[in-house]
Amino acid sequence: MGTSASLVRAQAAAEKNSAARAACQTEAVDYKGWHAQQLSNAWVKLIVVPQNGGRLMQVIFAGHPYLFVNPQYQGKYLPPDEERWFNYGGEKLWLLPEGDDDEQHWRGNSDLLDDGQYSFKVHSSEQRCEIDLASPADPRTGIQILRTIRLAGDSPRIQFHALVKNISGHSVEWSVQSVSQYDTADATERSRQNRDFWTFTPANPSSSYLNRYHVRSGPAEPHTISIRDDGLFALRYAYIARELWIDSHGGWLAVVDGSTRYAMVERFRYDEAKSYPGKASVIFYTNGPELHWDADGRPSLSSGEDRVAPFYLEAELNSPLVRLFPEETFSFDTEWFPARAGSEFHGATDAGVIVNPLQAVTLETGKLRLTGSFGVFFSGKLVAHLYNRHGAALGTIPVLDVDPTELTSLAIEIPAAGDPGRVSLHLEDRNGVDRGAVGEVRVATSSGKK
Repeated sequence: MGTSASLVRAQAAAEKNSAARAACQTEAVDYKGWHAQQLSNAWVKLIVVPQNGGRLMQVIFAGHPYLFVNPQYQGKYLPPDEERWFNYGGEKLWLLPEGDDDEQHWRGNSDLLDDGQYSFKVHSSEQRCEIDLASPADPRTGIQILRTIRLAGDSPRIQFHALVKNISGHSVEWSVQSVSQYDTADATERSRQNRDFWTFTPANPSSSYLNRYHVRSGPAEPHTISIRDDGLFALRYAYIARELWIDSHGGWLAVVDGSTRYAMVERFRYDEAKSYPGKASVIFYTNGPELHWDADGRPSLSSGEDRVAPFYLEAELNSPLVRLFPEETFSFDTEWFPARAGSEFHGATDAGVIVNPLQAVTLETGKLRLTGSFGVFFSGKLVAHLYNRHGAALGTIPVLDVDPTELTSLAIEIPAAGDPGRVSLHLEDRNGVDRGAVGEVRVATSSGKK
């Protein structure tokens, strides 16, 4: 009886600890002087400041803060002023196309959508946190933005649902843009820029742009911008003002800090049947001095406006342009996955990021050697799915337990019964859900043949 009771108590304690780890909490907090709402679970903290344009002001994953917070406006709220722009930092929603040509362009600056006080409502349970945000109705654009931010209790995945509503009495046409300002200062010496900070997104093989990307403004430095052999657009951060447009169909962008080995993958759904503003689905903007030419063609650099904390990069996701009749709405859904990675980056999948691609080699011992390194999006285990050389399934083998807070380096030997010709390495989460593959390769022999 005693032993049985002890086992029951031990099992109950284990279940309690597991439930505590899976729990998600929403609470009011003070963040750098702002009245904020914090959504948190075992991996990540989200800090939202409803008063300042409904901003997601910070994301902290495994103790690492991702977003730029401008110390010039830290803890402050300034009422909307269309003649100025109060750059608080964080992440927010804007409208496109930008400009002041006519009423079909969003002038920007600190208007009701960018800087108005958003209402908020909290929906929380033990297993999921959710907050609803609503902008003021903006008569200038005819738009109100209704936004939901979700954080589940079982992973660091962050989900965003934006609903754009026409509150006017006439039709309007807009795109909504998610604008995320990432901190690009050196982690140890804040007065210097991070020289190992990168962004990536799949380039479009049939791009509308001459170089498969478009330099909308600023210099096109070839040593910091490239289309790699693997088809990825790659940008290395440099402290100078420039804006780059990419008509990516891949459905994701990645921001990678090689110095601290943290990454953020922002995912979206590309709609091939619809038009995008300027044909761009992804935009990167780097902050810094602006390059100007005088009447004689001589270049000069401005000092830039953000002199107190100048180092940040904007990663921007655009929705398609949508025409709305009065009272109509359209939605824009995105999701973020914080993970571990490095500047040696080879892509993103549904399951994680690829730092060093999967390789599989049959050894003379008859075993199969798997190598590679990955940042995963969910806790669980990597499982090898084995296939013969004709594609028939040979079975699955659990390989390694994994967690998003740790970079997974794989160098392991597994049984190779059935003469496998192909291996796909899947991530199975703690609930037994297959989250997809981090890599799939043909098996080579130790002599190098496949």
